[in-house]
Amino acid sequence: MTTSPLADHSAAQRWLKAALFFTAVALPLAFLYKEAVPISPAFSSFDRLFAGGGSEMNRIGSLLVGFNPDERFRLEKVLKKAAMEDKTVILTTLNEAWASPNSILDTFLESFRIGEGTRKLLDHLVMVTLDKKAYGRCTSIHPHCFALVTGKEDFSGEKDFMTDGYLKMMWRRIDFLRLVLETGYNFIFTDTDIMWFRNPMPKFHPDGDFQIACDQFKGDESDLANRPNGGFNYVKSNNRTIEFYKFWYSSREKHPGLHDQDVLNIIKYDPFIKELGLKMVFLNTAYFGGICEPSRDFNKVCTMHANCCIGLHRKIHDLGVMLDNWRSFMSTPPATRRFKEHHWRVPQNCSLAKLHG
Repeated sequence: MTTSPLADHSAAQRWLKAALFFTAVALPLAFLYKEAVPISPAFSSFDRLFAGGGSEMNRIGSLLVGFNPDERFRLEKVLKKAAMEDKTVILTTLNEAWASPNSILDTFLESFRIGEGTRKLLDHLVMVTLDKKAYGRCTSIHPHCFALVTGKEDFSGEKDFMTDGYLKMMWRRIDFLRLVLETGYNFIFTDTDIMWFRNPMPKFHPDGDFQIACDQFKGDESDLANRPNGGFNYVKSNNRTIEFYKFWYSSREKHPGLHDQDVLNIIKYDPFIKELGLKMVFLNTAYFGGICEPSRDFNKVCTMHANCCIGLHRKIHDLGVMLDNWRSFMSTPPATRRFKEHHWRVPQNCSLAKLHG
């Protein structure tokens, strides 16, 4: 069967249009799709960077403010899966030393399991890991893990208080939390050496933008003289908090050698905070206590922090004692819990006299 020249010409035109469409539309979309595909769990960001060599490590490590599109995509994916209905997530950061079996992480998770109404909160917990081994441990025991790329810095080992590695790790955390706010998620940040015994959310102030626990609480939740502790805070995502975290992070250059908590104690008086209209709330240690200033009433306590304590092994010991104290309280019949006096048997290894020991 033969075809006319006109039919051949029409067919050629259709073929040419199809080829042009593929070149102009389909091919670019294919590349966009390739860029959008997330990294598979078997090929984490750490593996990808270590395989890529020094140039890629240097490029990512230099992004102290801002994260590359791939990291943002991975982060938003993890946050979306873990978020509560109001887009709130619980965040903690981990390195190898704290994530190892029988270390801080195990006591942290155990507190959620034996706390009053806290087990369900594990569904909303995202573990932000600072090295490859911590990421591997996280993925083996928990569904929501995010590998925070740290460039050339090695954050895997125990970081002694106020050493250079400690300071870099703390400031990297502040920068990361700013990114979480920019993605539109509220967060409760918690150090892993904090025991969760009750859901803290009912104790947060509905009009507070930035709410933070204290080493020392003066009795007034708006008093700037309170001594905040950056290990536990609840922050809403809005323009005020985003600008506040940018200001906080940039202030490290004005106050070199100080960690984020000391810088916060300086900038909380800065007129810029008032100009922002930021509502800062200092959380009562009656509900959010620690070794520095314990929660006195077991019927009220939400969290207990192994603050005022230097040294991983000391923390592990005293956190274990806290868990035992809580188990003892929970074993008391509910009808008599409010009338029987309970006491924390800490500090022990974390006693203030041993801070410099």
